[in-house]
Amino acid sequence: MTGVLVVVGLVAWLAPGLGEVRDRLGSARPGWLVLAVALELLSCASYVLMFKPIFCPRMSWRTSYELGTSELAVGSLLPASGAGGLAFGAWALSKGGMPPQDIARRSVAFFVLKSGANFVAVAVLGVVMWLGVGPEVSPLLTLLPAVMAVLAIAAVVFVPRLAGRRGARLRDGDRDDDPPGRLRRGLRAVTGALKDGVREAGDVLRRRDWRVIAGSLGYWLFDNAVLWATFRAFGESPAVTLVLMGYLIGQLGGLLPIPGGIGGIDGGLIGALVVYGLPAAATTAAVLAYRLILFWLPLLLGAVAFRALRRGLNNPDRPDLCEPFPAASRSAVV
Repeated sequence: MTGVLVVVGLVAWLAPGLGEVRDRLGSARPGWLVLAVALELLSCASYVLMFKPIFCPRMSWRTSYELGTSELAVGSLLPASGAGGLAFGAWALSKGGMPPQDIARRSVAFFVLKSGANFVAVAVLGVVMWLGVGPEVSPLLTLLPAVMAVLAIAAVVFVPRLAGRRGARLRDGDRDDDPPGRLRRGLRAVTGALKDGVREAGDVLRRRDWRVIAGSLGYWLFDNAVLWATFRAFGESPAVTLVLMGYLIGQLGGLLPIPGGIGGIDGGLIGALVVYGLPAAATTAAVLAYRLILFWLPLLLGAVAFRALRRGLNNPDRPDLCEPFPAASRSAVV
């Protein structure tokens, strides 16, 4: 992974036609980069803040930090919109004795609540920009994303009902002794976890736990602020609306399971921000700096946290992964 980042940096530094980008990189303002690092720390802290109340309110903050930052480290290596980190968290929680059905349900709930801020922001920001707030942008770049975000939110809201009906149809035709029956059982398990997870997310929201709301909004907002700060580091002061919307659309590149998100997120962010009217050279330099911070900071924090987490999972005197599950049920970590 380090080699890939080095190659990306060398391309920006040596490739012909990118002289303005190289000039931008060489004239970065250190103060703004330090601020960007601090903002990324706040984004990571927001992730940890919402982790505990969703997965296990009785979990110690120490374990919540170790699990949350370890997930962020894995997410740096394989973004896929956070799915890689959640898969690691599921492994660690299973080692701690949490039942698989609880892990699946709470992982879906966490993903929905963490991602929900993005979709709500697209819907609100798209309408606001379409109404004329900020620089003038085509309705295809404002109203259309807003409508698609609203449709996505509506789809998630109706998932429990649709999944329940699908599960009932699968049970009606299920047989245990043939491959189609096994496939139906697998589909039923997936739809059941999706249904239960969305319902769990709704239950969490109805509890109005400030940690979940602040964590979800903070994780999104501070990460956006990192990108804004890197633009300022290279001498640009773009409209906040353009940075926010370009960020939200460009992050779709993170859905690609590319190690480190190199190419997927980078290309998506640069392309989206340029489409929204930001200068190409400054955007390229800002995104490169943003991605370096986004990759290395969670990775370094998570590497240290994982070592402590692994020792904790092997320590029978520390049954704090989640109190309701007995220490005797925990498996040793190799």
